[in-house]
Amino acid sequence: MTSPATFPKRPQLGLWMATSLVVGNMIGSGIFLLPASLAPYGGYGIVGWFLTASGAILLAVVFARLSRRIPKAGGPYAYIRAGFGDFAGYLMAWGYWISMIATNAAISVAFVSYLTVFWPSLGGSPGLAAAVALSAIWVLTGLNASGVRNGGVAQVVTTIMKVVPLLAIGTLGLLHIDLHHFSSAQTAAHSPAGALNATVTLTLWAFLGLECATIPADNVRSPERTIPRATILGTAVTAIVYIVSTVAVMGIVPSESLASSTAPFADAARMLWGGWAGYLMALGAVVSCFGALNGWILVQGQIPMAMARDGLFPALFGRVRADGTPAVAIAISSALATILLLFNYSGGGLVDLFTKTILLARMGQVEKERKRRVPIGSVALAVGAFIYAMWAVIGAGQQTVYLGFVLLLLGLPMYVWLRRRDR
Repeated sequence: MTSPATFPKRPQLGLWMATSLVVGNMIGSGIFLLPASLAPYGGYGIVGWFLTASGAILLAVVFARLSRRIPKAGGPYAYIRAGFGDFAGYLMAWGYWISMIATNAAISVAFVSYLTVFWPSLGGSPGLAAAVALSAIWVLTGLNASGVRNGGVAQVVTTIMKVVPLLAIGTLGLLHIDLHHFSSAQTAAHSPAGALNATVTLTLWAFLGLECATIPADNVRSPERTIPRATILGTAVTAIVYIVSTVAVMGIVPSESLASSTAPFADAARMLWGGWAGYLMALGAVVSCFGALNGWILVQGQIPMAMARDGLFPALFGRVRADGTPAVAIAISSALATILLLFNYSGGGLVDLFTKTILLARMGQVEKERKRRVPIGSVALAVGAFIYAMWAVIGAGQQTVYLGFVLLLLGLPMYVWLRRRDR
Protein backbone atom coordinates (compact mmCIF):
# COMPACT_ATOMS: atom_id res chain seq x y z
CA MET A 1 0.00 0.00 0.00
CA THR A 2 1.40 3.40 -0.99
CA SER A 3 0.90 6.79 0.57
CA PRO A 4 -1.68 9.25 -0.80
CA ALA A 5 1.11 11.44 -2.18
CA THR A 6 2.52 8.76 -4.48
CA PHE A 7 -0.42 8.39 -6.86
CA PRO A 8 0.96 5.55 -9.02
CA LYS A 9 -0.51 5.28 -12.49
CA ARG A 10 -0.42 1.87 -14.11
CA PRO A 11 -3.35 1.68 -16.53
CA GLN A 12 -5.22 -1.63 -16.30
CA LEU A 13 -8.41 -1.06 -18.33
CA GLY A 14 -8.54 -1.05 -22.14
CA LEU A 15 -11.42 -0.16 -24.45
CA TRP A 16 -13.39 -3.37 -23.97
CA MET A 17 -13.07 -3.38 -20.20
CA ALA A 18 -14.07 0.28 -20.01
CA THR A 19 -17.01 -0.33 -22.35
CA SER A 20 -18.15 -3.35 -20.34
CA LEU A 21 -17.99 -1.17 -17.23
CA VAL A 22 -20.48 1.22 -18.84
CA VAL A 23 -22.77 -1.51 -20.22
CA GLY A 24 -22.51 -3.78 -17.18
CA ASN A 25 -23.23 -1.02 -14.66
CA MET A 26 -26.29 0.18 -16.56
CA ILE A 27 -27.78 -3.27 -17.20
CA GLY A 28 -28.53 -4.47 -13.69
CA SER A 29 -31.74 -5.75 -12.15
CA GLY A 30 -34.18 -3.10 -13.33
CA ILE A 31 -34.44 -4.04 -16.99
CA PHE A 32 -35.90 -7.43 -16.02
CA LEU A 33 -38.95 -5.73 -14.46
CA LEU A 34 -39.36 -2.63 -16.63
CA PRO A 35 -41.60 -4.24 -19.30
CA ALA A 36 -44.18 -4.86 -16.55
CA SER A 37 -43.97 -1.24 -15.39
CA LEU A 38 -44.36 0.01 -18.97
CA ALA A 39 -47.17 -2.38 -19.94
CA PRO A 40 -50.04 0.00 -18.97
CA TYR A 41 -48.64 2.62 -21.34
CA GLY A 42 -48.48 0.39 -24.43
CA GLY A 43 -46.77 2.02 -27.38
CA TYR A 44 -46.02 5.12 -25.32
CA GLY A 45 -43.52 2.99 -23.40
CA ILE A 46 -41.50 2.43 -26.54
CA VAL A 47 -41.58 6.13 -27.39
CA GLY A 48 -40.42 6.84 -23.85
CA TRP A 49 -37.48 4.48 -24.35
CA PHE A 50 -36.42 6.36 -27.48
CA LEU A 51 -36.70 9.73 -25.72
CA THR A 52 -34.69 8.49 -22.75
CA ALA A 53 -32.10 6.86 -25.01
CA SER A 54 -31.71 10.14 -26.92
CA GLY A 55 -31.20 12.04 -23.66
CA ALA A 56 -28.71 9.41 -22.48
CA ILE A 57 -26.72 9.73 -25.72
CA LEU A 58 -26.60 13.52 -25.20
CA LEU A 59 -25.25 12.99 -21.68
CA ALA A 60 -22.76 10.42 -22.98
CA VAL A 61 -21.42 12.89 -25.56
CA VAL A 62 -21.10 15.58 -22.88
CA PHE A 63 -19.11 13.18 -20.70
CA ALA A 64 -17.01 12.10 -23.67
CA ARG A 65 -15.99 15.68 -24.41
CA LEU A 66 -15.31 16.49 -20.77
CA SER A 67 -13.15 13.37 -20.40
CA ARG A 68 -10.93 14.57 -23.26
CA ARG A 69 -10.40 17.92 -21.57
CA ILE A 70 -10.01 16.65 -18.02
CA PRO A 71 -8.83 13.00 -18.03
CA LYS A 72 -8.69 12.75 -14.24
CA ALA A 73 -9.89 10.11 -11.79
CA GLY A 74 -13.27 10.92 -10.31
CA GLY A 75 -15.04 11.71 -13.57
CA PRO A 76 -18.02 13.97 -12.76
CA TYR A 77 -16.36 15.17 -9.56
CA ALA A 78 -13.19 16.22 -11.40
CA TYR A 79 -15.17 18.09 -14.06
CA ILE A 80 -17.33 20.05 -11.64
CA ARG A 81 -14.39 20.89 -9.38
CA ALA A 82 -12.41 22.18 -12.38
CA GLY A 83 -15.30 24.36 -13.48
CA PHE A 84 -16.81 25.57 -10.21
CA GLY A 85 -14.33 24.97 -7.41
CA ASP A 86 -13.92 22.78 -4.36
CA PHE A 87 -17.31 23.26 -2.74
CA ALA A 88 -19.37 22.40 -5.83
CA GLY A 89 -17.11 19.43 -6.54
CA TYR A 90 -17.39 18.20 -2.97
CA LEU A 91 -21.20 18.38 -2.92
CA MET A 92 -21.48 16.49 -6.18
CA ALA A 93 -18.97 13.83 -5.11
CA TRP A 94 -20.58 13.34 -1.71
CA GLY A 95 -24.04 12.80 -3.20
CA TYR A 96 -22.68 10.51 -5.90
CA TRP A 97 -20.67 8.42 -3.45
CA ILE A 98 -23.70 7.97 -1.18
CA SER A 99 -25.78 6.91 -4.17
CA MET A 100 -23.16 4.31 -5.17
CA ILE A 101 -23.17 2.82 -1.68
CA ALA A 102 -26.97 2.61 -1.74
CA THR A 103 -26.82 1.17 -5.25
CA ASN A 104 -24.57 -1.69 -4.20
CA ALA A 105 -26.73 -2.52 -1.21
CA ALA A 106 -29.88 -2.50 -3.36
CA ILE A 107 -28.33 -4.60 -6.14
CA SER A 108 -27.25 -7.22 -3.62
CA VAL A 109 -30.87 -7.43 -2.43
CA ALA A 110 -32.05 -7.86 -6.04
CA PHE A 111 -29.37 -10.52 -6.57
CA VAL A 112 -30.79 -12.56 -3.69
CA SER A 113 -34.35 -12.01 -4.91
CA TYR A 114 -33.61 -13.52 -8.32
CA LEU A 115 -31.58 -16.29 -6.72
CA THR A 116 -34.71 -17.52 -4.91
CA VAL A 117 -35.86 -19.06 -8.21
CA PHE A 118 -33.12 -21.66 -7.76
CA TRP A 119 -32.87 -21.51 -3.95
CA PRO A 120 -36.45 -21.06 -2.67
CA SER A 121 -35.51 -21.19 1.03
CA LEU A 122 -33.82 -17.81 0.68
CA GLY A 123 -37.22 -16.18 0.42
CA GLY A 124 -38.32 -17.42 3.82
CA SER A 125 -35.12 -16.83 5.77
CA PRO A 126 -34.06 -13.18 6.16
CA GLY A 127 -30.89 -14.21 7.97
CA LEU A 128 -29.79 -16.56 5.20
CA ALA A 129 -30.72 -14.02 2.54
CA ALA A 130 -28.66 -11.34 4.29
CA ALA A 131 -25.70 -13.72 4.56
CA VAL A 132 -25.82 -14.50 0.82
CA ALA A 133 -26.12 -10.82 -0.09
CA LEU A 134 -23.19 -9.92 2.18
CA SER A 135 -21.14 -12.76 0.69
CA ALA A 136 -21.69 -11.36 -2.80
CA ILE A 137 -20.61 -7.87 -1.69
CA TRP A 138 -17.46 -9.00 0.08
CA VAL A 139 -16.34 -11.58 -2.48
CA LEU A 140 -16.47 -8.86 -5.14
CA THR A 141 -14.92 -6.34 -2.76
CA GLY A 142 -11.96 -8.69 -2.29
CA LEU A 143 -11.69 -9.25 -6.03
CA ASN A 144 -11.67 -5.53 -6.87
CA ALA A 145 -9.43 -4.57 -3.95
CA SER A 146 -6.85 -7.08 -5.22
CA GLY A 147 -6.48 -5.12 -8.46
CA VAL A 148 -8.50 -3.02 -10.91
CA ARG A 149 -7.72 -5.41 -13.74
CA ASN A 150 -9.22 -8.37 -11.85
CA GLY A 151 -12.48 -6.50 -11.50
CA GLY A 152 -12.28 -5.47 -15.16
CA VAL A 153 -11.93 -9.07 -16.35
CA ALA A 154 -14.92 -10.13 -14.24
CA GLN A 155 -16.90 -7.22 -15.70
CA VAL A 156 -16.25 -8.29 -19.29
CA VAL A 157 -17.30 -11.89 -18.58
CA THR A 158 -20.50 -11.02 -16.72
CA THR A 159 -21.47 -8.35 -19.26
CA ILE A 160 -21.30 -10.87 -22.10
CA MET A 161 -23.29 -13.39 -20.06
CA LYS A 162 -26.06 -10.87 -19.33
CA VAL A 163 -26.31 -9.31 -22.79
CA VAL A 164 -26.55 -12.57 -24.76
CA PRO A 165 -29.92 -13.76 -23.34
CA LEU A 166 -31.40 -10.26 -23.60
CA LEU A 167 -30.40 -10.01 -27.27
CA ALA A 168 -31.61 -13.54 -27.90
CA ILE A 169 -35.13 -12.80 -26.71
CA GLY A 170 -34.98 -9.37 -28.34
CA THR A 171 -34.01 -10.57 -31.82
CA LEU A 172 -35.82 -13.91 -31.99
CA GLY A 173 -38.81 -12.55 -30.11
CA LEU A 174 -39.42 -9.87 -32.73
CA LEU A 175 -40.59 -12.65 -35.05
CA HIS A 176 -43.48 -13.45 -32.70
CA ILE A 177 -44.80 -10.08 -31.56
CA ASP A 178 -48.45 -9.08 -31.69
CA LEU A 179 -48.86 -5.38 -32.43
CA HIS A 180 -52.26 -5.34 -30.70
CA HIS A 181 -50.45 -5.68 -27.36
CA PHE A 182 -49.18 -2.11 -27.74
CA SER A 183 -52.70 -0.66 -27.85
CA SER A 184 -55.10 -1.71 -25.10
CA ALA A 185 -57.78 -0.35 -22.81
CA GLN A 186 -55.08 0.41 -20.25
CA THR A 187 -53.17 2.48 -22.81
CA ALA A 188 -56.24 4.50 -23.78
CA ALA A 189 -56.71 5.58 -20.16
CA HIS A 190 -53.55 7.71 -20.27
CA SER A 191 -53.08 11.05 -22.01
CA PRO A 192 -50.08 11.21 -24.37
CA ALA A 193 -48.29 13.84 -22.25
CA GLY A 194 -48.89 12.01 -18.98
CA ALA A 195 -47.86 8.66 -20.46
CA LEU A 196 -44.63 10.06 -21.91
CA ASN A 197 -43.69 11.76 -18.63
CA ALA A 198 -44.27 8.53 -16.74
CA THR A 199 -42.34 6.35 -19.18
CA VAL A 200 -39.37 8.72 -19.38
CA THR A 201 -39.13 8.74 -15.58
CA LEU A 202 -39.40 4.95 -15.43
CA THR A 203 -36.73 4.37 -18.07
CA LEU A 204 -34.29 7.09 -16.98
CA TRP A 205 -32.70 5.20 -14.11
CA ALA A 206 -31.99 2.26 -16.42
CA PHE A 207 -29.21 4.45 -17.87
CA LEU A 208 -27.62 5.29 -14.55
CA GLY A 209 -23.98 4.32 -14.93
CA LEU A 210 -23.22 5.74 -18.38
CA GLU A 211 -20.56 7.92 -16.75
CA CYS A 212 -18.70 5.00 -15.14
CA ALA A 213 -15.84 4.83 -17.66
CA THR A 214 -14.83 8.38 -16.69
CA ILE A 215 -14.42 7.58 -13.00
CA PRO A 216 -11.32 5.29 -12.92
CA ALA A 217 -9.44 7.49 -15.43
CA ASP A 218 -6.05 6.83 -13.80
CA ASN A 219 -6.49 3.11 -14.49
CA VAL A 220 -7.57 3.47 -18.13
CA ARG A 221 -5.12 3.16 -21.00
CA SER A 222 -4.94 6.31 -23.16
CA PRO A 223 -7.88 7.87 -21.27
CA GLU A 224 -8.25 10.81 -23.68
CA ARG A 225 -9.21 8.33 -26.44
CA THR A 226 -10.50 5.27 -24.58
CA ILE A 227 -12.96 6.92 -22.19
CA PRO A 228 -14.92 8.91 -24.81
CA ARG A 229 -15.19 5.85 -27.06
CA ALA A 230 -16.23 3.55 -24.21
CA THR A 231 -18.82 6.03 -22.93
CA ILE A 232 -20.57 6.58 -26.25
CA LEU A 233 -20.24 2.97 -27.43
CA GLY A 234 -21.44 1.56 -24.12
CA THR A 235 -24.45 3.87 -23.98
CA ALA A 236 -25.43 3.11 -27.57
CA VAL A 237 -25.12 -0.66 -27.09
CA THR A 238 -27.17 -0.51 -23.90
CA ALA A 239 -29.90 1.56 -25.57
CA ILE A 240 -30.18 -0.99 -28.39
CA VAL A 241 -30.37 -3.91 -25.96
CA TYR A 242 -33.01 -2.15 -23.86
CA ILE A 243 -35.28 -1.10 -26.70
CA VAL A 244 -35.11 -4.32 -28.74
CA SER A 245 -35.66 -6.62 -25.76
CA THR A 246 -38.49 -4.50 -24.30
CA VAL A 247 -40.31 -4.33 -27.64
CA ALA A 248 -40.07 -8.12 -27.93
CA VAL A 249 -41.37 -8.81 -24.41
CA MET A 250 -44.23 -6.31 -24.71
CA GLY A 251 -45.16 -7.78 -28.09
CA ILE A 252 -45.13 -11.40 -26.89
CA VAL A 253 -46.91 -11.16 -23.53
CA PRO A 254 -50.45 -9.66 -23.52
CA SER A 255 -50.45 -6.28 -21.78
CA GLU A 256 -52.96 -7.34 -19.11
CA SER A 257 -50.78 -10.30 -18.11
CA LEU A 258 -47.57 -8.33 -18.47
CA ALA A 259 -48.69 -5.57 -16.10
CA SER A 260 -49.04 -8.08 -13.24
CA SER A 261 -45.97 -10.15 -14.10
CA THR A 262 -43.14 -10.47 -11.59
CA ALA A 263 -40.75 -11.90 -14.22
CA PRO A 264 -41.63 -10.45 -17.66
CA PHE A 265 -38.59 -11.79 -19.51
CA ALA A 266 -39.01 -15.25 -18.02
CA ASP A 267 -42.71 -15.26 -19.00
CA ALA A 268 -41.86 -14.26 -22.57
CA ALA A 269 -39.13 -16.90 -22.78
CA ARG A 270 -41.54 -19.62 -21.56
CA MET A 271 -44.10 -18.61 -24.20
CA LEU A 272 -41.43 -18.87 -26.91
CA TRP A 273 -39.42 -21.92 -25.90
CA GLY A 274 -41.00 -23.63 -22.90
CA GLY A 275 -40.36 -23.88 -19.16
CA TRP A 276 -36.60 -24.34 -19.33
CA ALA A 277 -36.21 -20.94 -21.00
CA GLY A 278 -37.80 -19.24 -17.99
CA TYR A 279 -35.08 -20.64 -15.77
CA LEU A 280 -32.46 -19.51 -18.27
CA MET A 281 -33.75 -15.94 -18.11
CA ALA A 282 -33.79 -16.10 -14.31
CA LEU A 283 -30.15 -17.18 -14.42
CA GLY A 284 -29.46 -14.23 -16.72
CA ALA A 285 -31.00 -11.92 -14.13
CA VAL A 286 -28.81 -13.41 -11.38
CA VAL A 287 -25.68 -12.90 -13.50
CA SER A 288 -26.82 -9.41 -14.44
CA CYS A 289 -27.14 -8.38 -10.79
CA PHE A 290 -23.81 -9.96 -9.90
CA GLY A 291 -22.05 -8.19 -12.78
CA ALA A 292 -23.59 -4.82 -11.99
CA LEU A 293 -22.56 -5.23 -8.35
CA ASN A 294 -19.01 -5.97 -9.48
CA GLY A 295 -18.89 -2.88 -11.68
CA TRP A 296 -20.19 -0.51 -9.04
CA ILE A 297 -17.81 -1.91 -6.44
CA LEU A 298 -14.96 -1.36 -8.92
CA VAL A 299 -15.73 2.37 -9.12
CA GLN A 300 -17.03 3.04 -5.61
CA GLY A 301 -13.55 3.72 -4.23
CA GLN A 302 -12.50 6.04 -7.06
CA ILE A 303 -14.60 9.06 -6.07
CA PRO A 304 -13.45 9.27 -2.41
CA MET A 305 -9.87 8.55 -3.55
CA ALA A 306 -9.96 11.49 -5.95
CA MET A 307 -11.44 13.73 -3.24
CA ALA A 308 -8.76 12.67 -0.76
CA ARG A 309 -6.03 13.59 -3.24
CA ASP A 310 -7.48 17.09 -3.43
CA GLY A 311 -7.75 17.40 0.36
CA LEU A 312 -11.54 17.23 0.32
CA PHE A 313 -11.85 13.88 2.10
CA PRO A 314 -9.89 12.10 4.85
CA ALA A 315 -6.42 11.06 3.65
CA LEU A 316 -7.12 7.41 4.47
CA PHE A 317 -9.34 7.18 1.38
CA GLY A 318 -6.40 8.24 -0.79
CA ARG A 319 -4.22 5.25 0.02
CA VAL A 320 -3.71 2.92 -2.96
CA ARG A 321 -1.96 -0.31 -3.89
CA ALA A 322 1.12 -0.36 -6.10
CA ASP A 323 -1.11 -0.76 -9.18
CA GLY A 324 -3.21 2.27 -8.24
CA THR A 325 -6.18 0.34 -6.79
CA PRO A 326 -7.92 2.29 -3.97
CA ALA A 327 -8.35 -0.82 -1.83
CA VAL A 328 -9.04 1.07 1.42
CA ALA A 329 -11.74 3.26 -0.11
CA ILE A 330 -13.37 0.20 -1.73
CA ALA A 331 -13.43 -1.66 1.59
CA ILE A 332 -14.85 1.28 3.57
CA SER A 333 -17.55 1.85 0.94
CA SER A 334 -18.55 -1.82 1.10
CA ALA A 335 -18.65 -1.63 4.89
CA LEU A 336 -21.17 1.23 4.63
CA ALA A 337 -23.18 -0.75 2.04
CA THR A 338 -23.20 -3.62 4.53
CA ILE A 339 -24.79 -1.39 7.16
CA LEU A 340 -27.51 -0.35 4.69
CA LEU A 341 -28.06 -3.96 3.72
CA LEU A 342 -28.54 -5.04 7.32
CA PHE A 343 -30.89 -2.09 7.78
CA ASN A 344 -32.96 -3.42 4.89
CA TYR A 345 -33.21 -6.92 6.31
CA SER A 346 -34.35 -5.48 9.63
CA GLY A 347 -37.28 -3.82 7.86
CA GLY A 348 -35.88 -0.43 6.89
CA GLY A 349 -36.81 -0.38 3.19
CA LEU A 350 -33.49 -0.05 1.41
CA VAL A 351 -34.73 -0.29 -2.16
CA ASP A 352 -36.93 2.77 -1.71
CA LEU A 353 -33.95 4.62 -0.25
CA PHE A 354 -31.82 3.62 -3.22
CA THR A 355 -34.42 4.72 -5.76
CA LYS A 356 -34.61 8.17 -4.17
CA THR A 357 -30.87 8.75 -3.71
CA ILE A 358 -29.64 7.45 -7.07
CA LEU A 359 -31.67 10.01 -9.08
CA LEU A 360 -29.67 12.84 -7.51
CA ALA A 361 -26.52 11.77 -9.34
CA ARG A 362 -27.98 13.09 -12.60
CA MET A 363 -28.14 16.71 -11.37
CA GLY A 364 -24.44 17.39 -11.82
CA GLN A 365 -23.73 15.79 -15.15
CA VAL A 366 -23.93 18.70 -17.58
CA GLU A 367 -21.15 20.88 -16.18
CA LYS A 368 -18.27 22.14 -18.34
CA GLU A 369 -14.73 23.35 -17.79
CA ARG A 370 -14.26 27.08 -17.30
CA LYS A 371 -11.49 29.36 -18.55
CA ARG A 372 -11.62 27.85 -22.03
CA ARG A 373 -13.49 28.84 -25.15
CA VAL A 374 -16.26 26.32 -25.67
CA PRO A 375 -17.48 25.53 -29.22
CA ILE A 376 -21.11 26.33 -29.93
CA GLY A 377 -21.77 22.64 -30.65
CA SER A 378 -20.63 21.72 -27.16
CA VAL A 379 -22.90 24.37 -25.68
CA ALA A 380 -25.87 23.02 -27.65
CA LEU A 381 -25.15 19.47 -26.47
CA ALA A 382 -24.84 20.60 -22.87
CA VAL A 383 -28.10 22.56 -23.04
CA GLY A 384 -29.94 19.58 -24.53
CA ALA A 385 -28.54 17.23 -21.89
CA PHE A 386 -29.41 19.72 -19.13
CA ILE A 387 -33.02 20.06 -20.30
CA TYR A 388 -33.39 16.29 -20.42
CA ALA A 389 -31.84 15.86 -16.96
CA MET A 390 -34.13 18.52 -15.45
CA TRP A 391 -37.18 16.89 -17.02
CA ALA A 392 -36.18 13.57 -15.46
CA VAL A 393 -35.43 15.07 -12.04
CA ILE A 394 -38.78 16.89 -11.94
CA GLY A 395 -40.50 13.67 -12.95
CA ALA A 396 -38.89 11.88 -10.00
CA GLY A 397 -41.20 13.75 -7.62
CA GLN A 398 -40.87 16.14 -4.69
CA GLN A 399 -40.08 13.48 -2.11
CA THR A 400 -37.08 12.17 -4.06
CA VAL A 401 -35.64 15.64 -4.64
CA TYR A 402 -36.20 16.51 -0.98
CA LEU A 403 -34.39 13.38 0.25
CA GLY A 404 -31.52 14.06 -2.15
CA PHE A 405 -31.17 17.59 -0.80
CA VAL A 406 -31.11 16.31 2.78
CA LEU A 407 -28.38 13.79 1.91
CA LEU A 408 -26.31 16.60 0.38
CA LEU A 409 -26.64 18.64 3.56
CA LEU A 410 -25.40 15.70 5.62
CA GLY A 411 -22.05 16.04 3.86
CA LEU A 412 -21.52 19.68 4.86
CA PRO A 413 -20.07 19.01 8.35
CA MET A 414 -17.29 16.91 6.80
CA TYR A 415 -16.43 19.68 4.33
CA VAL A 416 -16.38 22.36 7.06
CA TRP A 417 -14.15 20.20 9.27
CA LEU A 418 -11.67 19.54 6.44
CA ARG A 419 -11.50 23.22 5.44
CA ARG A 420 -11.02 24.28 9.05
CA ARG A 421 -8.27 21.68 9.51
CA ASP A 422 -6.43 22.90 6.41
CA ARG A 423 -6.49 26.49 7.62
